[in-house]
Amino acid sequence: MLSGMLWLDTDQRRTLEEKVLRAAHYYQEKYGRQPQLCLVNESMLPEEMHVGEVQVRPVPNMVVHHFLLGADSAGAANSATV
Repeated sequence: MLSGMLWLDTDQRRTLEEKVLRAAHYYQEKYGRQPQLCLVNESMLPEEMHVGEVQVRPVPNMVVHHFLLGADSAGAANSATV
């Protein structure tokens, strides 16, 4: 991911899936396209999953409760760096 939108959601009542869907909805309204990738802290998610069309990937260097959404770019999306 070369650039993205950072989203914070600390609401403990929502599931991870709900948080990703809310962030993706906002992203789509703001940028006019659906995000492809969402990076989260590895403590929030044990392994990669999909929420709708969004690939959610755990990485060690994201702050807990933060979601980095953006477009999957060749090569960059497979890296764990943010």
